[in-house]
Amino acid sequence: MSIIIKEVNENNKALRKAFVKFPINLYKDCPYYVPSLILDELDTLNAKKNPAFDFCELQLFLAYKNDEIVGRIAAIINREANRIWEKKEVRFGFVDFINDDEVVDALFDTVHTWAKNKGMDAVIGPLGFTDLDAEGLLIHGFDQVSTMATKYSYPYYVTQIERLGYQKDADWNEYLIPVPHSVPERHQRIANMVMQRYGLKVLKFKNLQQITPYVAKLFSLLNVAYQPLYGFVPLTQRQIDHYVKMYVPLLRWDLVTIIIKEDTDDVVGFGIAIPSLSRGLIKSRGKLFPFGWVPLLKDLKSKKNPVVDLMLIGIAPEYQGKGVNAIIFSDIIPSAYKCGFKYAESNPELEMNNKVASLWDGFNAENHKKRRAYIKQLK
Repeated sequence: MSIIIKEVNENNKALRKAFVKFPINLYKDCPYYVPSLILDELDTLNAKKNPAFDFCELQLFLAYKNDEIVGRIAAIINREANRIWEKKEVRFGFVDFINDDEVVDALFDTVHTWAKNKGMDAVIGPLGFTDLDAEGLLIHGFDQVSTMATKYSYPYYVTQIERLGYQKDADWNEYLIPVPHSVPERHQRIANMVMQRYGLKVLKFKNLQQITPYVAKLFSLLNVAYQPLYGFVPLTQRQIDHYVKMYVPLLRWDLVTIIIKEDTDDVVGFGIAIPSLSRGLIKSRGKLFPFGWVPLLKDLKSKKNPVVDLMLIGIAPEYQGKGVNAIIFSDIIPSAYKCGFKYAESNPELEMNNKVASLWDGFNAENHKKRRAYIKQLK
């Protein structure tokens, strides 16, 4: 049967909802798949609600076979990333499909044609609009539950995408770290020494009002610390406001650590962790209402949630390699243990980023998942 590809335009709400809901149906029998909230994903794809559209262009496509949706893909041009990294690339993302060569060929041929018509030289992905969106295709750890910040995919995705001639562009590792009963003596010793040597101080918060004076400094540090990383584009103020609104309600303040230089009040490091929402998202099947919020609230508040997600860690370039990470862990570890967490998920870390990988030395960390961004040059 021939495959029909339909463009999903912004004014077609029914098709956009079908685009977002397709993977929930595709993975309905997979225990490792963690769905996104349908409302959140619709907002991410909405030019009026996602500030990344200030510098991004998007086109969504759905594949049909026998009048049924059998695949989806998004084509994204991040103009700022292309300018900063001097590239002419289209990103593919939000990609899901049945294991059918015809379907995969039709989806990717459509993206390739769209990219050529836009004057691009290559297609890369899976990537989102920005680095705070899900990145990379799962290539190892198919028997592991995803996090809310990543996307699960069946093993056949790798076979299909590589069949099309896509090659490795970058890899990310993910680690599962047992939460120790107490801070390892070595880390505590280093933390104490570094705080004294550089005049550093740990800040803790109880509410948004207390942390607000440091939000701009935190994101300014993030933009500097992450600048050398794969495809990174500094966050704009509109994006910062957007992410603060999205993630602050999920925070447990005892799992937020900010390190400042006492004499200047400058932020030199931070660590932000949140309770894993994976179990709640699986139970909700992407729906917040009428009762999807109940398992999510349990994940956020209950001491029976065994996993904490390490969402963001950043250290100022001039303090990297000097032990500031030990201060962050010496603060977060007792809090995580007190909250009842047994394991921490690192979320994706670039394979080439040895400074981040070294954070888990001495923690019995298991590299349980790996994901990859692919690239294909257009002829």
